[in-house]
Amino acid sequence: MLKWLKKFPQLRDFFYYCLKPQMDNVTIAEQFSLLSRLMTVHEENPFKIRSYANAARQIEKLTRDLSTMTEKEIGQIPGVGQAIRQKIMTLLQTNELPLLEKYKEKTPEGIQDMLQIKGIGIKKLVIIWKEMGIESAGELLYACDEGRLTRYKGFGEKTQENIGKSIAYYLQSKGSYLYAEAREYSKQLQHFWKKHIGDEVVFIPSGDLRRQVNTLTTIEFVTNASTEILKNNLPENFKITGSEGDKITLEKEAHPKVVLYHSTKEKMGTRLFKTTGNNDFMASINNLHPEITDEAFSTEEELFEAINTPFIIPPLREHPPAQIPSTKNIIQLGDIKGIIHTHSTWSDGKNSIEDMALTAQSLGMEYLVVSDHSKSAGYAKGLSAERVLNQQKEIDLLNKRLAPFKIFKSIESDILSDGSLDYEEDILDSFDLIIASIHSNLKMDKEKATQRLLKAISNPRTTILGHPTGRLLLSREGYPIDHNLIIKACVENNVAIEINAHPRRLDLDWRFIPQALQQGAVLSINPDAHSTKGIKAIKYGIWSAQKGGLPPSKNLSSFSLAEFEGYLASLKKSRNG
Repeated sequence: MLKWLKKFPQLRDFFYYCLKPQMDNVTIAEQFSLLSRLMTVHEENPFKIRSYANAARQIEKLTRDLSTMTEKEIGQIPGVGQAIRQKIMTLLQTNELPLLEKYKEKTPEGIQDMLQIKGIGIKKLVIIWKEMGIESAGELLYACDEGRLTRYKGFGEKTQENIGKSIAYYLQSKGSYLYAEAREYSKQLQHFWKKHIGDEVVFIPSGDLRRQVNTLTTIEFVTNASTEILKNNLPENFKITGSEGDKITLEKEAHPKVVLYHSTKEKMGTRLFKTTGNNDFMASINNLHPEITDEAFSTEEELFEAINTPFIIPPLREHPPAQIPSTKNIIQLGDIKGIIHTHSTWSDGKNSIEDMALTAQSLGMEYLVVSDHSKSAGYAKGLSAERVLNQQKEIDLLNKRLAPFKIFKSIESDILSDGSLDYEEDILDSFDLIIASIHSNLKMDKEKATQRLLKAISNPRTTILGHPTGRLLLSREGYPIDHNLIIKACVENNVAIEINAHPRRLDLDWRFIPQALQQGAVLSINPDAHSTKGIKAIKYGIWSAQKGGLPPSKNLSSFSLAEFEGYLASLKKSRNG
């Protein structure tokens, strides 16, 4: 059949045309509408933009399918001239619009996504992309959280707030959630059931939530509430989408899926164990102890004792027990002694240095490291050399008032394209410590990104490597790097590696913590706080670091003030001598 059709190309094309499903009017209208919007983003000819937008509106009004009309009839539709008529015929024949594909190719996918978000006009989107350098919804939400939009014309506080809400809803509707979001929502659900069912019923987090994974799609609970009670006490707008034995699945639009496992008090430990570990962990346990998950244990401790295994905390149940790092002396919330990596109103922070210091002090901290953005970060009101010196004078005055609490003079120095640090050497030498981070020209291959970081790490003034991959969870993968080379270089140059605690970063990823510890690296859990509220985000970095088995002795922000001062003095001495 195919050989026969090759002899008659015109017949072949007609045959394929008949078989190919043709676009309906709605889809064709959407193609022209998207074309007009993309052309607007690229600031093309306004007349052409209006003509394509008008064609989309006219096609939507048609009561007859374009596929049933002749080319002459299509040309008689109001607003459809010769050029647009030809494009419609091309769409009907090939299901493609070459001009649209051209604009898609030169428009980042994230910008195309943001065209779908209500509340972001195209004119504002142009500013967001071309002036702010933002190319995804997640990056934009991050910028809203940091208050960066208000520095641009046409973006007030209210506009920024509304855009933030629109993006948050858009990202949630895609089905994946940050651990921080899921954790807070799980607390709301627990409060709801406690209020409507009573204190005698428990709802214990399980699954991904209990393992503290970075992102998740489902919130799971083990509960002693019967399935009948659960069905009669559903949170608002939740629907039961699955019910199998003692398992109920609930769903609500733009919210995480919720799975509830019923258990008796006698089997609570067994049920919790079975629903917590991931597939690799559970497969290993089942191979070694196939009968254990069928037995009744009221607590997990009893179960671990029965299999003669030290208790493994939930965050570590990602791999077979033999591959899990030491469960002893893992970092806890109370192990943090100082807040490293914060921003103030001197750059893109929302609060003054004094407010940030007082908040840290109220949380029991011994010191604060102020590390505003450097001069190349124009989008974040980066500090000029003159402003650096003025800020340091303010810190000196505050230290006299707040002693023995101490504020350290730092900067988050941009790692420039060639791997050098922002500022001249004399300015860099004026800081107590320097956090070196990449914020620009993020589209790099592995070799380029690795070499750029290696040069910054080898700079004797670099103290901490900030968010090593530049990722934003659920938004931006980050540039690829050779983690082994980067970790090795940090160890050799006495540079600490940041675990950025912002819920959208959590970078360095916990999966590389065991490797870093094995090579002798020092890590530093830092909140990258842009407000007093942001300081408390350090907990997310701690929960992520627990998954990698980080002990407080290897975390820089767990050093006491005296230890931290000694650490910095030692670095300065070794680099000078």
